[in-house]
Amino acid sequence: MSAPARRQERLDDLLELARARRADYLCDLEELVSVDSGSYSAEGVNEVADWIERRLERIGFTVERVRFPATPDGHRTGDALVGRRRGTLPESEGGRRILLAGHMDTVFENGTAAARPFRVDGSTAYGPGVSDDKGGLLAGLTALEILGALGVDAYDELVLLATPDEEIGSPASRPLIEATAAGAHFGLGLECARENGDLVIARKGVADFRLTVTGRAAHAGIEPERGANAALAAAHLTVALQALNGHWDDVTVNVGVVRAGTRANIVCPRAELRIEVRAATTADIQRVTRAIREAADQPGVPGVTVEVEQLDVCPPMEDTPASRRMFDHARAAARAAGIELGAAATGGVGDANLIAGAGIPVLDGLGPVGGADHTPQEWLDVTSVPQRVALLADLIASLGTAGTA
Repeated sequence: MSAPARRQERLDDLLELARARRADYLCDLEELVSVDSGSYSAEGVNEVADWIERRLERIGFTVERVRFPATPDGHRTGDALVGRRRGTLPESEGGRRILLAGHMDTVFENGTAAARPFRVDGSTAYGPGVSDDKGGLLAGLTALEILGALGVDAYDELVLLATPDEEIGSPASRPLIEATAAGAHFGLGLECARENGDLVIARKGVADFRLTVTGRAAHAGIEPERGANAALAAAHLTVALQALNGHWDDVTVNVGVVRAGTRANIVCPRAELRIEVRAATTADIQRVTRAIREAADQPGVPGVTVEVEQLDVCPPMEDTPASRRMFDHARAAARAAGIELGAAATGGVGDANLIAGAGIPVLDGLGPVGGADHTPQEWLDVTSVPQRVALLADLIASLGTAGTA
């Protein structure tokens, strides 16, 4: 039997298994969506983690549960899970290590699950986190389950990472994500597919800056000439920085916060700007960083100085030849299943950015089709579940032997 015929047969088997589990998937999804697991609800996140841990162990994964220390203000983040299962094709013989990543937290407050419970209306499911990301995380678990049921184990290792704080930028779990990604050959993000069914091949990176503008106070009525107005310098800087938009493709610069002064009769001695930069490549983030520093060196008001701090940077998930090859694997499986896949780029960030930042090729949006994330209208297309689960499972199987070609 030829390789394409074998793959078609495997995909057909995976589709059959995924269709048989559709009702169970919806029951499981209702159970997960019924748990309030906002990023600041450690108890709720851990209830979801308990459920996922049991499920992973049931399908033969060993699970490490990672607890994070409380922050200085007393906030405790929920736990993270790292599930691992060894395959039968070691790396030395061409087997590949594949990392699947999803998150257990939502953006919703405690009480939302009761106020807006899970429901299915026709072909659409609704509820807090139904798409972002409980539907995607569950799709990943189901794909692993049907691969095991079919006896597909030709890979070096499968790793599933479930994080508790993606919706707030993964402040606690970022080191774990980066450490877990190290040594993986491929990363698969379990966020749901775009509303039109596209996968995500690129996500912009984000860099946050604080500019502290220091001037000199003076009496505004008696001797204003002795002052150096930091507010005026901040205004010049705001105009200059906003003017950077349009200089580079796929780059945005936003001065989102400006604070200055305390009283109208004092020449303003201090101001602060908070700036967000989003860019598709690391090189563009570096270019904008240089431009911000150059603008800060010329504040436009004598006697004023500007300090530039880069507060944080989330690397971009770049559209690379390696990620395009992953997409080709996914598109081949999709066509065999009667789906025409597109590859989308988005300005939103996620844990896939951090995996890409570790040098791992990543494809995201591998969950079912969904949309309206972060809103009361959040939805999931339940008819897309079997095909997307089977597609994901087939992609894992194909990538597992990618080093043998």
